[in-house]
Amino acid sequence: MGWYASYIVIYFIFMFAMGIYYFFKVKTYNEYLIGSWSVGFWPIVGTIVSTWCGAAVFIGWVGMGYTVGLSGFFKFALPGIFFSILLIFLFAAPLRRQKLYTLADLFGERFGGKSGIVPSILSAFIYSVPTLALQIVGMSTVFKMALGIEMGTGIFLSFALILAFTILGGLPAAIVTDAIQSFILLAGIVILFIAAVLYGDGFGNIIAKTQAEFLSPVGADGLNEVLLFALSVGPFYLVWQSTWQRIFASESEKVAKKAGITGFAISGAISILPFSIGVIARQFAPADMKPDLLFSYVTVELLPPVVGGLVLVGLLAALMTGADSFILQGSSNLTRDIYYRIINPKATEKQLMTSARWTVVIISVLGLLVAYALTDIVTLYQWALRLSATVMIFPFLAIMFWKRVTKAGVVWSMVLSAAATLAWPFMGISLDHTVFGFLVSIISLIVISLLTKHDQSEQVRAVYWEDLDSANLDMEQTIDDEKSITL
Repeated sequence: MGWYASYIVIYFIFMFAMGIYYFFKVKTYNEYLIGSWSVGFWPIVGTIVSTWCGAAVFIGWVGMGYTVGLSGFFKFALPGIFFSILLIFLFAAPLRRQKLYTLADLFGERFGGKSGIVPSILSAFIYSVPTLALQIVGMSTVFKMALGIEMGTGIFLSFALILAFTILGGLPAAIVTDAIQSFILLAGIVILFIAAVLYGDGFGNIIAKTQAEFLSPVGADGLNEVLLFALSVGPFYLVWQSTWQRIFASESEKVAKKAGITGFAISGAISILPFSIGVIARQFAPADMKPDLLFSYVTVELLPPVVGGLVLVGLLAALMTGADSFILQGSSNLTRDIYYRIINPKATEKQLMTSARWTVVIISVLGLLVAYALTDIVTLYQWALRLSATVMIFPFLAIMFWKRVTKAGVVWSMVLSAAATLAWPFMGISLDHTVFGFLVSIISLIVISLLTKHDQSEQVRAVYWEDLDSANLDMEQTIDDEKSITL
């Protein structure tokens, strides 16, 4: 336990030293929330890898490998990587040109007024809060396994550490520490994979002793189940605000595209390892082992503390970077899309910075409550992905490619598809819930847009080819100049 405690203390000393440094360095809310649109290639690569490799990779995917085998990679990880790279390849350049902050900001800029409320609420509350809760629970699990801290106490300790770091440094501190932590977490997952292979007496012995369905890409449920699961998860990553935030933060369109593709290519290569560790663990883990505890169990069982401590720090790094990213995602939504665009369009720089830090507190506290209150956060997380995808994807694509789309069409499409997705379990229809939600979304979007006219607040442009007014702002303009954006 001494090695574990030493590594953990050193890690948090480093993190808070960086947080304090950026607390005094960051002066504006542009810097705090988006890094002043000036982050370079390697920091973007590092923060993408670190954010991708959060609780889902280190805890969820090891457990999924243990329960369903390698098919989990094809159900969840591979679709996520594919759609993330698709987003970067097709949309990084036109999105970066708009000089925005969030996904909802794109809706607010294109349609004006309150059109960004629905995507903002989805991003801030439906997605950011439960995913933050996952990181908090994951970190408390590390404290329990390594230090013997009871789970309830560990949850609060995790919340306090995450909140304190995030409120200090904002996105600049998160991105810099993410880039450094990416090396730690990469080393950690590779070390654990090698240890698992050695403990299992090599690949040949592992394959011989593992049931075929745990090694199959389609698993026991078959190809149809894998494809349906991939459809319910993968498309969400077209509207995953963590990736959008990295696109907007990049110093140029070229950096946004190259760094994004590089980061997700590395993430895809890493993603097969946790599933493999879970499969290998079937050789020696107790039959009644809870999947969420498997990663920590394997680390403690297979590695001496001097090495296992490094792997646990890699897990802490993954959890910390995921947590601060999700908090800042929600904070950006509340500050930019609700406070600035709707509540106080004439807010001063000081008011915006105050709002940014207070909304960090709000998202963090909600994440803490969810971590304490819910026993099945993973199911909530999957529903958050599904709901965000069915509500947001077709409106986003329409903004990018279809000039005829109207404010009424987008708003009603989001409302109706959200209602359809939430009501699906009670409707008794055989059509897959994600497919049903997508159909409601695209049909209502097209029909209502064709039946309605453009609102006076709209900038009637297909953003893939035609920039919005925000793209013409000088990066050096003051916050007061920014108020000229059409609301």
